[in-house]
Amino acid sequence: MEPILLYGFPSGSSMGLVAALEWLAKPYRLCRVDMFGEMREPSYLRINQRVETPVLITDNGDVLTETLAIASWLEARDSRRSISFDPLSREADRMHQLMAFINTGFTGSFGPLWAAMEMADMNQAVRSALSEWGRDGVFERHDKLEEMIGDSRFLIADHPTLADALLVGVARWLDFHELADKGRWPKLAAVRARIEAHPAVIYATALENGDMNPGSGACLGHINLTEVIERFGS
Repeated sequence: MEPILLYGFPSGSSMGLVAALEWLAKPYRLCRVDMFGEMREPSYLRINQRVETPVLITDNGDVLTETLAIASWLEARDSRRSISFDPLSREADRMHQLMAFINTGFTGSFGPLWAAMEMADMNQAVRSALSEWGRDGVFERHDKLEEMIGDSRFLIADHPTLADALLVGVARWLDFHELADKGRWPKLAAVRARIEAHPAVIYATALENGDMNPGSGACLGHINLTEVIERFGS
């Protein structure tokens, strides 16, 4: 069977993994998950007890969670090295370093902002404190990433890789939370613009918005979440 990626909307970090599957150019399927609706249903716990996306149903029917684990699964199957590098190369080390940074501190810095937005009954003083804490953390992580970016067109090379896939789903949260003009970090803004202009990312973003265009043809279609849970849930 083809692997199935469960990706979340709206503005899920998993959008970048959809783009990575397009770049990988091997057959796959998708499952679109409403993170503020059906992901909160008790049945979703059968797929991911941490109530998160992304989730990958592998070609063996195993359930794999966590972004870095899924990215590693894709890397191991990238025989043409279209989105990764020779595992013993300096480029691979650099890619893994940036992926780890993006998936931990960079992504995590938005946590207080999501908490402030999602908890309706929160005390206003607590909400304001979380918002300020989150903004400061996001700015600090953006400063660090800006320092890490080199001279290549994308994060590692002159073509997009798994590191760019992990970045593109999360970096747009700066805009979503209306924290600052992305031009404050010019190197990061330039890399973002190149990634976001790529047809695979345009396709993945359109899917989030409900536009089921065919993309490159590697995606063999969507599967309903209910069916995924029934077939693969524990």
